[in-house]
Amino acid sequence: MLILAFDTATDLATSALVADGEILGERVTRPQSLLADVDELLCEADLAASDLTAIVVGTGPGSFTGTRIGLAVARGLGVALELQVAGVSTLEALGAGAANAFPVIDARRGEVFVLGPEAVRPEDVAPPPGSICVGSGARRYRELLVARGAEVPPDDSDLHVPRASLHASLATHFGPADRVEPLYVRLPDADTWPA
Repeated sequence: MLILAFDTATDLATSALVADGEILGERVTRPQSLLADVDELLCEADLAASDLTAIVVGTGPGSFTGTRIGLAVARGLGVALELQVAGVSTLEALGAGAANAFPVIDARRGEVFVLGPEAVRPEDVAPPPGSICVGSGARRYRELLVARGAEVPPDDSDLHVPRASLHASLATHFGPADRVEPLYVRLPDADTWPA
C-alpha cells in the first residue's frame, strides 16, 4: 500500500510517502507549501499521483485554516484520484512519537488542546506523572508544565512535530474522501454576520 499522509493543523505542515510501512520521504514545512511538498515527495520517489493507493490526513485540532487546508487537499486528491482517505487526530499522532508522550497543542486565545479532545487553559493541564509533554503548546507553556512535573523536550526536538509518517501508521479506517471530518473542538474565532 502506498500512502500519502499529511497534517496541516499546526504551524508546521508535515507530509510523507509511506510504502507498506517504509517511509520513502518526509517533509516539514508550512501549510501553504503542502501541494509543492507532495509534488516533491512523489518526484524524489520517482512516483506519480496515480501510484498512490490511499491518503491519510490530520484532522486537528489546531488552526482552523490549517486544518481546512489539509482536509480540502485530501478531499480533492481523494475524489480526483478515486482514493480512500483516513483521518487521524493531530493529538494522537503527536502522542505516538514517544513513550509516555502527552500531546499539548497551542490553541491560541490562552488555551491549549489536549486529548479528549478538549480546549483548556494551560494552568488546568494536568499531565500524568512521568509524562513527556510534546507539541506547540508544550513549547509555549514549558515553564508551567515543567513546574507540574512533566518533562518538555527542547524546542527543536522532532517530538514537537506531528509527523505525517505517524499518521500513516495510526490510520485504520479508510473511506470516501468526503466523510473525513475535522476535529475543531471549539467554535471558530471569526464571527458570522447576522442574516
